[in-house]
Amino acid sequence: MITLYDCATAPSPRRARILLAEKGIAHATVQVDLRAGEQFGDAYRAINAQCTVPALRTAEGAVLCDNAAIAAWAEAVQPEPPLLGRTPLEKAEVASWQWRVEFEGLLAIAEAFRNTSPAMAGRALPGPRPVPQIAELGARGLQRVGDFLDTLDERLGQAPYVSGQAFGLADITAVVAVDFARIVKLAPGEQHAHLRRWRAQMAQRPSMAL
Repeated sequence: MITLYDCATAPSPRRARILLAEKGIAHATVQVDLRAGEQFGDAYRAINAQCTVPALRTAEGAVLCDNAAIAAWAEAVQPEPPLLGRTPLEKAEVASWQWRVEFEGLLAIAEAFRNTSPAMAGRALPGPRPVPQIAELGARGLQRVGDFLDTLDERLGQAPYVSGQAFGLADITAVVAVDFARIVKLAPGEQHAHLRRWRAQMAQRPSMAL
């Protein structure tokens, strides 16, 4: 039995949910209540010592503790449809844009949110250890998010999908990032016509409702 350890309100496990849906990989789901701190309890630590979601237990019993591992596993066990590219160049483009969306988008949003939200006091970084907030990082994160939206809009003016001509993993990550940016009160504006067109297109995919 494949099991996804999930949290319905968090962006990181949403990436895994969309990926598994796009791949058509059946799985059971166990909800982990992050607001209640369930990820820090002994039961979940025994599953994932990093105290983060998502985690995925494979049918063989191995536990994959991050989205990178889950994506690599899913592509290997279910090659169709390919989400990491078909040709060497496509694979390189997906890898490049996947990294950019994570670093320039998701990590920037997390930087802004975790360093400004009172709910994140002492939790400026994910993981089992407390980390204090730094207000300056929150301000920097907000600037980075704005720059990311501009970058993504420019890219989507050049290609129909984030990594080129085909839907792929970078699109999944970008959808989650764009939606997650609302938590720091940033969203695509009228100036982001290409980004808004792409997000409307992504909304037609059933997986994006997850």
